Amino acid sequence: MSPTAPLGRGPKVRTAVLAATIDELSERGYAAFTIDNVAQRTGVHKTTVYRRWPDRETLIAEALTDSVTTEIPLPDTGSVDEDLRALARSLVAWANSASGRAVLAVMVSTAAGLPAPPLSARHVFRDRIRQTLPVVTRAITRGEIPDGTDPAEMVKTLVAPIYFRVLITGEPVDDSTADAAAAVALTAARARLFTNN
Repeated sequence: MSPTAPLGRGPKVRTAVLAATIDELSERGYAAFTIDNVAQRTGVHKTTVYRRWPDRETLIAEALTDSVTTEIPLPDTGSVDEDLRALARSLVAWANSASGRAVLAVMVSTAAGLPAPPLSARHVFRDRIRQTLPVVTRAITRGEIPDGTDPAEMVKTLVAPIYFRVLITGEPVDDSTADAAAAVALTAARARLFTNN
């Protein structure tokens, strides 16, 4: 297929439109985001985009989900130490990427006085926490952390210092930030801070 050949309607269109959505968010921000610009960037007619995504909120939510799922893989190394470190390092790498910055900018647009992002965008992060819970439950099963550990609280403790630096203080984050966040979450879990007993 030549570079100017039409994309059609299948998976190639989906991939191209979602990538263009992230690019648009990165370059123009949430407030200026339009489906017309995404269609133009992708090289498809806007009706092709509307056929699959009826409004911009649906399109943005799917693009955010795709970005987070693709760029923050769920580790399963057999060791909670390695899993937490890998998860935190993936989060840091994503937060430092163009797509990560675009997604995070959408999430904080309200704080800057811009239109609020759709609630579905917040569900992306809640859903990713839910998908990450097996990292903790496997560690409980292996006896690496105490029975009764609340997986969601442990994952939130892992990601909180990274998001705090990126979104609140504007500090740079790197592998050492990730490793420290992983160590804090694991230490807290082993001290039974996430259990009710």
